[in-house]
Amino acid sequence: MTAGHEYFDVEADVGVRAWGPTLADAFAQAALGVLALAVAPDGVRPVETREVRAQGDSVEELLVAWINECLYVHEIEGFATSSVEVTTLRAPGLVHGLLHGEVIDAGRHRTGTVVKAATYHRLAVEHRPDGASVQIVVDV
Repeated sequence: MTAGHEYFDVEADVGVRAWGPTLADAFAQAALGVLALAVAPDGVRPVETREVRAQGDSVEELLVAWINECLYVHEIEGFATSSVEVTTLRAPGLVHGLLHGEVIDAGRHRTGTVVKAATYHRLAVEHRPDGASVQIVVDV
């Protein structure tokens, strides 16, 4: 299974479905999908990294915390992301990863939707024989 993400319609919000050969890959793709709503990753150079860490008592709680921590880095540091790497995932428990990208340059980066936060609405985590998939809805 290759990794990827797609969007689905949710009234007044946006849903992101992500998948990959491992749960870590699905978490990385979910974060990339959410962050791509704010700044298109194809115009972002991977010249800097930011560490992101989150904790949760369930795999679902961990996913929501992970996405919200990634959004925090984007919003507070003005960081645009070109790719996401999950380096450690102990679910439930801890996820640690790296956002690759650069500080937002309003003249170069195409900005999109303001993403407020990840929600528990329609949240799903699925382990399959060929990999894993996650689904999350973000408040925009």
